[in-house]
Amino acid sequence: MSFLKRLFGGGGQEAAAKPAEPAKQVEHKGFTIVAMPYKADGQYQTCGVVSKEIDGVVKEHKFIRADRFPGLDDAATVSIRKGIQLVDEQGERIFD
Repeated sequence: MSFLKRLFGGGGQEAAAKPAEPAKQVEHKGFTIVAMPYKADGQYQTCGVVSKEIDGVVKEHKFIRADRFPGLDDAATVSIRKGIQLVDEQGERIFD
């Protein structure tokens, strides 16, 4: 029954999918990377925000990955690592 509730929008999934408070934050090559893992199915989902001020405007790129971890610290560490990887691979193109 719970599968059908989730499939058709029932149950408390919306509250569970809201991002947690920022768990960790780092600066990398002029970008700010904030880890924001959230609780999903009893584990923490990898999630974060990469931002940078460009010409006086703060641009943001939110990302979510499929990786899940039992602990918040592990999820935050991987979220930061994924954000750094995005910056290294795409730089400011991430905001296009």
